[in-house]
Amino acid sequence: MDEVISNWHKVVKNHDNKLLKSMLEKDAVFYSPILFKAQKGRKMVMAYLLAAANMFEGTNFHYVKEIVNEREAVLEFNAEIDGLLIDGVDIITCNEEGKIMEFKVMLRPLKAIEKVGEKMKAQLENMSLWDKLKLKVS
Repeated sequence: MDEVISNWHKVVKNHDNKLLKSMLEKDAVFYSPILFKAQKGRKMVMAYLLAAANMFEGTNFHYVKEIVNEREAVLEFNAEIDGLLIDGVDIITCNEEGKIMEFKVMLRPLKAIEKVGEKMKAQLENMSLWDKLKLKVS
């Protein structure tokens, strides 16, 4: 799991699509704090994670705590968007082969969820994915 987390930090820092793809299980699932329904499949998970990495660019995004065991990790992060302090966690679960099979994001406070939803929608629209994927913010 240490290698997965090390590689995840590289993905966040460098927006490395190829590395991210190699880290994700084909049937990976992404749980968003914004969307009601889980997003399934490597392509969808990649779209959301890369959009989030772009969205958090220039927000002083940084991890403040990591709790890691054999197949799971909880990474606590902070960021600031438009003067709003955001606290969140990434919960990552890997399979026996060391591939990410589940990625869940939790955010607080409520205003942070609303702000991130607004920014993620804009990010996905900029990536020409929002309409293509026919996603709706709940």
